[in-house]
Amino acid sequence: MQLRYSFRLYPDSGQRAALARAFECARVVFNDAVRAREHARTAGESFPTVGELSKKLITEAKQTASRAWLGEVSSVVLQQALRDAETAYRNFFASLKGARKGAKMGAPRFKSRKDNRQSIRFTANARWSITDSGRLNLPKIGAVKVKWSRTLPTQPSSVTVVKDAAGRYFASFVIDTDPAADATRMPDTDQAIGIDLGLTHFAVLSDGTKIDSPRFLRRAEKKLKRSQRELSRKQKGSKNREKARLKVASAYAKVTDARKEFHHQLSTKLIRDNQAIGVEDLAVKGLARTRLAKSVHDAGWSAFVTMLEYKAARYGRTLVKIGRFEPTSQTCSACGIKNGPKPLNVREWTCTVCGTLHDRDHNAAINVKTAAGLAVAACGAPVRPGLVPAQREETGSHGSPPEPRAA
Repeated sequence: MQLRYSFRLYPDSGQRAALARAFECARVVFNDAVRAREHARTAGESFPTVGELSKKLITEAKQTASRAWLGEVSSVVLQQALRDAETAYRNFFASLKGARKGAKMGAPRFKSRKDNRQSIRFTANARWSITDSGRLNLPKIGAVKVKWSRTLPTQPSSVTVVKDAAGRYFASFVIDTDPAADATRMPDTDQAIGIDLGLTHFAVLSDGTKIDSPRFLRRAEKKLKRSQRELSRKQKGSKNREKARLKVASAYAKVTDARKEFHHQLSTKLIRDNQAIGVEDLAVKGLARTRLAKSVHDAGWSAFVTMLEYKAARYGRTLVKIGRFEPTSQTCSACGIKNGPKPLNVREWTCTVCGTLHDRDHNAAINVKTAAGLAVAACGAPVRPGLVPAQREETGSHGSPPEPRAA
């Protein structure tokens, strides 16, 4: 399985200028590739191949006066920009044919120099390295200081340098995990759990555990409101407006980082303590169009379930997702009788058949576990185990390792 390990970078002023040049060159090559493809489409010609675009937009362009500055950055960065454009078109055509899952994708668009997020990628051909002092040595950029929050488990195959909307720099390494090593990292257990995700409590487990919702966005709304008000008062195009924009972006980045850290800690704990997990496949897009939209986005259910998916596949656990139309909140977990729908303000209800008093969320979590087939059979074994495909996802960064730099 391939995962990404992200670390904070602290480039100096010269390195920031070199990274800005690299971002600009990659953007120009990407836009030139999109322009060439669009010109071929309007002219009714066949699309140029990656090799033809590489020769025309990089090799020959460096010899011209208008594109001579492309030689100031690593050629690998420019080649990867072409590959990104090719991948964007491949995904677009696959989406048109229905071969790609998810919503329909639009055609690739030109990148703007005003985009808040910029990135460049270095593969092994670029000969980047990690120095003995723990710095990331990038071609034509230099040795950049890295904040190593943990060691890299294996040698990375590529690194992507990202500048986010808050002006922070990150190095994202692609790691091929070792299944044998991953199998020894989690203790053996025979426990199974059902999870009911909600807003009052972020998660209620079938064993009765209730995990409060941190509501990171709601808690930061007052500060965000003040920062956005200051931004709206600044003159467009001024330096003060850019400072105010960075302040707003930094406030939002803190909310995002706190939510991601909470998701990683909780998902890792659930995977470590349970061999099998059942969770409901919620219609987040539909819920995000209701009056609960802000709270739904603040909870981040989709990101949390995605973390459970790839961690379960990585560590040999079982994750079962039940259908979103399963009546988990309407069914009595004691006798199995369906008592009908109930409004959201009803947090407790009594079964009309067996008279059992139910906590709404706890009862739903038990029904999720049962519907997932994780209830224990008469022989004492789980009913229906089954792995789900892993997804490539950004891994979290928890704590500091004993060693100050990467392996």
